[in-house]
Amino acid sequence: MPRLRWPDLCNARDLGGIATSGGGQIRERSLVRTDNHGRLEPAGLTAMRSYGVSRIIDLRWTWEALKYPSPLAADDRYRLVPACFDPTGDEDIPSDSYRLMVDASKDRLAAALITIAEAPPGAVVLHCHAGRDRTGLVVALALRIAGASVDTIAADYALSKGSTPVTMVNTLNHLETGYGGVANYLIDSGVTPAQLAAVQARLT
Repeated sequence: MPRLRWPDLCNARDLGGIATSGGGQIRERSLVRTDNHGRLEPAGLTAMRSYGVSRIIDLRWTWEALKYPSPLAADDRYRLVPACFDPTGDEDIPSDSYRLMVDASKDRLAAALITIAEAPPGAVVLHCHAGRDRTGLVVALALRIAGASVDTIAADYALSKGSTPVTMVNTLNHLETGYGGVANYLIDSGVTPAQLAAVQARLT
């Protein structure tokens, strides 16, 4: 999971090299996670563009993207796909799980996975604000579809500042016990089996 030295980003890494079932691994330059692109200066934008990026998926809420617009918003590779419900502040969000996000944001998380599935050939870049919570959840769903283990996904998640593996382990266990696994959860949320197969093919 090579860290990417993209100037102005603190949490950018290519997920290539993560082990998958059957002895495979995630392909490099297929899925990249980063933090907020609002800090990108010309050198960082050049580094990203030269990496073979075909799709940039901004997982922030609409109001965030309007108040703090991405420098790539006018790029034809950019898509704003809010990954989770916009909280009112009254939710009791557990600190050791994204269970509430999973339960309340099925259609939005499905839309994010569909956007990955339908992206042109090349690297897909996912980001939110810090590149931890919303990005971490969408990355976890995609990696699980690609055949990565729960522990491997949790280890990647924990590389982001302020993260601990147990949060992602608990989240993926909730998906298993509550929905019969990530694939069933996404299909029930509107992702087709063909789109899941496209995510797997892209990543592996």
